[in-house]
Amino acid sequence: MPTPRKRKGAGSELLIPIAALLFTLYYFWTIWNSPWTAQVSAFFIGTILITLVLVFMLKTAVALYRREAHLGIGELLAPRSLLPVRIGLLMMTVGYVILVKWGGFTLTTWVFLCGAMLILNGWRRKRLVALLSAALALSGYLLFIVAFETRFPRGPFENLMRSIF
Repeated sequence: MPTPRKRKGAGSELLIPIAALLFTLYYFWTIWNSPWTAQVSAFFIGTILITLVLVFMLKTAVALYRREAHLGIGELLAPRSLLPVRIGLLMMTVGYVILVKWGGFTLTTWVFLCGAMLILNGWRRKRLVALLSAALALSGYLLFIVAFETRFPRGPFENLMRSIF
């Protein structure tokens, strides 16, 4: 007698695509009165993202129809050994969103990247993590704040650079 196949939990896999779909729709709504060049870029990228989400949802619907999957979200917390890492990353993300206003983009991004990389690699290679995070944060500063002149939050680092240059 053949053993029944274990059905895959698709509910937890749908959380990020649904969030991406909602964010994209919100983004479309917020750029409605922007210049047409911004709208074209946003709609181009957003349309690609929505298409990918819809393809993923169709694939999931087919798996549900074939009884190869279920909408449970039990796999979201598995394996339990990774739960502290996930909670740490969630706390880092919330902290970043709260503190970026005061710390500025560059410093807060450096701290976030350092913390996230250290959590993910078991607190090893601290010097490499600090240097890599600094390179990424500085690259972000040069690209977004200097080159694109975006209105990212300015903190001590950005103010120092503005006074020097």
